[in-house]
Amino acid sequence: MKIQENISLKPLNTFGIEVFARHFAAFSDLEMLKELVEQVTITRMPSQKTTVLGFGPIFILGGGSNILFTSDLDGLVLKNEIKGIQLIKEDEHHLYVRVGAGEDWQDFVSYCIQRNWAGVENLSLIPGKVGAAPMQNIGAYGVELKEVFEELDAFHLEEKKVYSISINDCQFGYRDSVFKNKYRNQFVILNVTFRLSKIPRFHIGYGAIGEELERMRVKDLTIADVSKAVIHIRSSKLPDPAKIGNAGSFFKNPVIPKNIFQQLKKDFPGIVGNEMAEGKVKLAAAWMIEDCGWKGFRKGDAGCHQQQALVLVNFGHATGMQILDLSEEIMLSVKQKFGVLLEREVNII
Repeated sequence: MKIQENISLKPLNTFGIEVFARHFAAFSDLEMLKELVEQVTITRMPSQKTTVLGFGPIFILGGGSNILFTSDLDGLVLKNEIKGIQLIKEDEHHLYVRVGAGEDWQDFVSYCIQRNWAGVENLSLIPGKVGAAPMQNIGAYGVELKEVFEELDAFHLEEKKVYSISINDCQFGYRDSVFKNKYRNQFVILNVTFRLSKIPRFHIGYGAIGEELERMRVKDLTIADVSKAVIHIRSSKLPDPAKIGNAGSFFKNPVIPKNIFQQLKKDFPGIVGNEMAEGKVKLAAAWMIEDCGWKGFRKGDAGCHQQQALVLVNFGHATGMQILDLSEEIMLSVKQKFGVLLEREVNII
């Protein structure tokens, strides 16, 4: 199996950042992955915790939609192209669907909509691959991936074993999971099994979904209607990565104690926040960024989108470091004005 050298990753990341992988290969099944790992592994030293690799560290690449590359990768980039959608079992209320990690997320959502399998319609048009969804615990319009997650299979690079990982093991949080922390860079997600519903439970009270459905003059609501409404809203607010480089929302919405929010509300009456459980409030990061004057800002080819302040963009030839520097400036200004520290949602590589 051929490992290529000095491959541009510009077409493989939605920011369109020009960086190069010193070594690159793709795999479409477990056996190909095992063969590639065997090729690059030299030995495992007893005194070390990590495997010594002949081609440097391994980086697993999916759709490149939640990544900001800041430099060339001096290692081996393995692109996950495992495909397949399979209904593995069902009961009175649910369908259990196993999906290859390399499947396009929106293709999977469309597949479900066509069959009236409910649960992921609010997650329409989120860029990326299925394998990245549990890593990030993707979410939108009142729904998170963990609500439809059953389990996943993942290959441990060092032990060269496949593990089935349950929802409890994933330790899902807000745009977070064990794969971004404890298990970071240790596993390759092979497939994800979803628990979808035969009878829809509509989530239309979040954001502008209700208004969009009214505009669409929907009478007998279906999951296809919800999906279409979400797609309309996202398309109107978020730039298409095929036209302008971006990775969607760059920052997380910060979660703070309710008493801190009440104080902020006194100082900044317009500040936006949604109450959560356990006395917490989720702030709208976009409102704070816009209030600091960043919306529509551009410096060279790095900028803050003119319609959605959460989205940083590459107008053509920005480097990853230029976009990272811009994010640092935004975070500093929000911290200085509101006393709130923003956290990046995008992975910095």
